[in-house]
Amino acid sequence: MKKIALSLMLAAGLATAPTFAHAASAHVAWEKYKAGRSLKHLSADGQRAFGDLIQAHDLLAAGKTEQAIPFLYDASKSLTAASKADKKFVAAEASLTPAPQHPAAPGHTPSSTQETWIPVGGEFVETETLAPEKKAAVAAANGQLKAGKAPQAAETMQVVDDKLDFIVALAPLNATQGAVNRAQVFTEGHNPQDALDAVTQALNGLVFVDDSLLDAQAAPAGAPAAASAASAAPAASVATQPAAKAAQ
Repeated sequence: MKKIALSLMLAAGLATAPTFAHAASAHVAWEKYKAGRSLKHLSADGQRAFGDLIQAHDLLAAGKTEQAIPFLYDASKSLTAASKADKKFVAAEASLTPAPQHPAAPGHTPSSTQETWIPVGGEFVETETLAPEKKAAVAAANGQLKAGKAPQAAETMQVVDDKLDFIVALAPLNATQGAVNRAQVFTEGHNPQDALDAVTQALNGLVFVDDSLLDAQAAPAGAPAAASAASAAPAASVATQPAAKAAQ
C-alpha cells in the first residue's frame, strides 16, 4: 500500500553573527509563522476521515470486520463535513505535479476533469542532513500529522531550524466517498476482503503535492505567489479561512 502521509514548505536558518541578531530573530519568527500557516491548509475533518480509514484498514486486515464498521461510518461523516467546509482544492489531477517522494503509480493516467480535493494530511521531508535530535523531531512531527494532530506537529517542528519541505496529501472527494460507501456495504454484508480492497483504494487514491501550490493559491491578489499559482494550477482554488481545530 502506498505510504500514507500528509504537504507544506518550511525553510529556516539562523544567522550567528551578532550584527545580524535582529535579522535572525525576525527570520525565525517568519519561519514559525509559515509553518503554522501552511499547516492551516489541512482539513481537520479530512484528517479525521483518513485517521478513521487507516484504523478501519488495519481492523479489516486483522479480520475484525465488525469493529471496522464504526470507523467507516465516522470516516464517511467526516468526509461529508469536509465537503461542506472551506478547506477544498478544486483542480484536474492532470494539472497537479506529484511530489517526487510520492510519484504516481506506474501506468496511472491522471484525469483532466475538474474535481474537488481535500488536504487530508502532510509530511515533512528533509532537504539536508539533520542532527540526530532534529531527525527524531521530524519523525515525531510526521507521526503527529498522520494521527491528525497538526498543532502538536507545529510545536514539535519548532526545534528544527534547518531547511525542510512539506508535502500535502490531497484526497479526491468523490472517489474517496465512493470507496468508503462501498466498504460500508461490504462490511455489513460480511464481505471483508472486498471491504478491505475498497478502503485500500481510498488510501491509495491520495495525490501528494508540494505545499507551495496551496500556499500560492491562498496568496492575496497581486502578491508574488499569484504568478506561480497561475502556472501551477490555472483552474485550482483553495480557501484561506483559518483551520478548524485538528483531531486530537
